[in-house]
Amino acid sequence: MLASSLLFISIPLSLALAGWWSQQAPREKTGPTLLRLSVILIAVYIAAVALRPTLSTDMPVAHFISFSNLSAVMLGLVLFMTLILIKFSNNYMAGEARVGFYWRWLLNTLAAVTLVLISNHLVLFWLGWVGISLSLHKLLTFYPDRPRAVLAAHKKFLLARLAELLLLGAFTLLYLQHGTLFIDGLLAHFVQVKSDSALSLTAFDHIAGVLIALAALIKCAQLPVHGWLMQVVEAPTPISALLHAGVINLGGVLLILFAPLFVQVPLAQWLVLVVAGLTTVICALIMATRISVKVRLAWSTSAQMGLMLLQCALGLFELALLHLVAHSAYKAYAFLNAGNAVNEDMQRRLAPSKNPSRLDWLLAGSFATAFVLIAITALGYQGVWSIWVLLIAALTLLIAQRSGISNKTNLLTILGLAALVVISYSLMKTLIAQLILLSSGLSVAALSAADIWVAALFISLFVMSSLLRYQGHKAAMQRISIALYAGLYLDEWLTRLTLKLWPVRLPQRANIKVLEAEQENNLKELYQ
Repeated sequence: MLASSLLFISIPLSLALAGWWSQQAPREKTGPTLLRLSVILIAVYIAAVALRPTLSTDMPVAHFISFSNLSAVMLGLVLFMTLILIKFSNNYMAGEARVGFYWRWLLNTLAAVTLVLISNHLVLFWLGWVGISLSLHKLLTFYPDRPRAVLAAHKKFLLARLAELLLLGAFTLLYLQHGTLFIDGLLAHFVQVKSDSALSLTAFDHIAGVLIALAALIKCAQLPVHGWLMQVVEAPTPISALLHAGVINLGGVLLILFAPLFVQVPLAQWLVLVVAGLTTVICALIMATRISVKVRLAWSTSAQMGLMLLQCALGLFELALLHLVAHSAYKAYAFLNAGNAVNEDMQRRLAPSKNPSRLDWLLAGSFATAFVLIAITALGYQGVWSIWVLLIAALTLLIAQRSGISNKTNLLTILGLAALVVISYSLMKTLIAQLILLSSGLSVAALSAADIWVAALFISLFVMSSLLRYQGHKAAMQRISIALYAGLYLDEWLTRLTLKLWPVRLPQRANIKVLEAEQENNLKELYQ
């Protein structure tokens, strides 16, 4: 049905037009009008999804629009975030002189994101991908007088151009090999290759798979190109929420979308397994050394993106999508709630705490393992084990550290919470797998080299985080903490290389004493 296609197309068009209007509209009318628009777009989205079953794919316009469940889930998430960001920004940005500029590029960024999500055409997908980065660059330099913000945006700008060139190269190779620009046609071919042993991928397909993996790693701020993500926290809080809750997730969306190709290119899979795996462990450990709330959240995002990419490399695309949605909702809340960080930190400091004993660790590990084994048996699960190792480690920490939780949580309560976590995790994983239909035949074999590598990473993260927290007074742990606090010096070389290849003029911070002297002189001249 033509109506469904037009409804989907109207979403990015409406956001782009609203961006043009917002910079010229009266300031007092902009926020309320955009808030009403976001509600209308959610209604349009619901109507478009409801009309999908009546769609006729014979109409030319339908070929350019993706009506997959993946697109529907992600588009709904983005529109929900749009409503939240506009409502929050209406108050947060009220006193800014350049609020019209902010609204324009915020809405242009969201328009580009929605274009990527509804695109079934490689050219439209790539143009939306580029549009996201260019619009976001304007937001990241909202305060052009801040040197750190300008330097971070400069590094992000160059890395984004590299990711776009890699993606363009991948799409060009796929077109030259298969003669089509429509994504669903390409995916259907790769699914057929996966199921038919007589067929195989070409050299162009393998190169395209590696290029897509590289583009996803850069987009998700994986080591060693992660530094800009930690430094753009000087942008307004809603921009940080947009970046961490939405834009940076697109690397995961890219791998989930091209899953039938990605899982058949071992080099691409191992590239992600190594880079994203090390990023997950290192960034999670570095995060624990940070004091600033926004910087901690930034390191957390890099680690979480690494974990999501690991799930993709293991073929657990349903779990990666669940992780993506949950992470987006959590990070949006965390950044928009950053103003309450002082109160929350005081509550943590006042909460009773003690180091878990050996018995606590033994009981916690036993209960966590029992819960997970029961879940595996109930689901009849026969896939990779590493992801369950991570769940066991997380539940062990939760149960063992119950003495450090406020309100003196007792053992039965924390065990009930742990059981609820396992049940919710299992049910949502199964539900998402049925929704996107990507789990069957795509995951790696249990106890394969990839599975063992990821399990070893998770165990090392559990051991190192526990040692740093409970044995931090020892000399060896203190040396490791110092290195982690410095970010293992991984960003310094990239910053030097960036400034050497493409220098940027950084603004000088204004000296407050000089400004006060100039203001005093101006007042004297005024009254003389």
